[in-house]
Amino acid sequence: MDEQSLMMLTLITLAAVTAPFLADRIEPWLKVPSVVFEILLGVLLGPALLGLVERTDVVDALSDLGLAFLMFLAGYEIEVGRIAGGPLRRATWSWLTSLGIGLALGLAVGGTDTGLVVGLALTTTALGVVLPLVKDAGLDGTRFGGRVLAVGTIGEFGPILAIAFVLSGRRPAHTLAVLVLFTALALAGAWIARKPRRPRLGRLVTATLGTSSQVAVRLCVFLVILLFAIAEWLGLDPVLGAFTAGLLVHIFLESSDATETRIVGSRLEGIGFGFLIPIFYVVTGVGLDVRSLFSDPRVLVTIPVFLVLLLVVRGVPTYLFHRQVLPRREVLALSTMAATGLPLIVVITTAGVAGGALEKAQAAALVFSGVLSVLVFPVLAQRIGETARRGTTAGERSEEPDDRL
Repeated sequence: MDEQSLMMLTLITLAAVTAPFLADRIEPWLKVPSVVFEILLGVLLGPALLGLVERTDVVDALSDLGLAFLMFLAGYEIEVGRIAGGPLRRATWSWLTSLGIGLALGLAVGGTDTGLVVGLALTTTALGVVLPLVKDAGLDGTRFGGRVLAVGTIGEFGPILAIAFVLSGRRPAHTLAVLVLFTALALAGAWIARKPRRPRLGRLVTATLGTSSQVAVRLCVFLVILLFAIAEWLGLDPVLGAFTAGLLVHIFLESSDATETRIVGSRLEGIGFGFLIPIFYVVTGVGLDVRSLFSDPRVLVTIPVFLVLLLVVRGVPTYLFHRQVLPRREVLALSTMAATGLPLIVVITTAGVAGGALEKAQAAALVFSGVLSVLVFPVLAQRIGETARRGTTAGERSEEPDDRL
């Protein structure tokens, strides 16, 4: 590694360390995820302001690994058993409605390629941002918490799946055939993951949990990179591979000892959230063309416009499809949380810029609208849904008699 890349990585990791301290400092007034500061510090260090960090091969490689782990952990968090049935159906139909509205609005405000990218970005939900808020409020095991998990799951999985078609340069039929092939590989992997472990593998995994070998962690990291590479090789967006890896690892660890699952999961989160994922977000900030954003007032105005569109595209369909199964305050809180989207907005705009479908200024505007959604919508949802604690208990059923579509 050359001296320049080493200095840049030092500054990037310094920004990653600084971000949580900044978030903690302002928490008495406003709860802000550290990811927001990671992006802003990246902007500060990047060419747009101080010019101390630029993208190099080494920096980009670590950033790509951070993206892979971000999507891997998003897939790992999903618990299909908790949301199966009515919650999953309503979340799916509401997202499909959001997709139609988002693509229509995107095509209305831009050309075909730009409109598809913008429309898809508007359909995302930041499950990793809203789910901790639900857990902190003690609503994780409630009907409301199950709805948040379902909406957030489809709000992440749906856009990732759509990326394969919307951002692919291939013909739809060819893309569908490749996607079917990848799905077959993923199902085969799920079948293998559900099978009882071979005694030797089980013994080795257990025996190395506290040693330098860490077989379970190494297998998981290998699977992330393998599926990331396979998706790239098949011409699909690599994030689909990493997301699938998370689902497979979750299935594999479900059959493990609870203590073993907790240890392996915490170590994977340590690799992701402690090292690679912050690098991805800081580098994203470095790459944002803020100068062009602020040099054109017309583009700058699109930031609040995109923020409103996020609420319209994700919030309104979520409200319409859940108003019969949740109290009014809870469904309003759920709809506001559904409109919170930043991680996948970053992913989609990055792919759009790389593919020439989106200008850097437009990408920056979308990302900053995502930043504002993280700042505004969760706080608004918490205030709207304060009565949810009194109206919902952990023992309530997640299915309602009218929960059919």
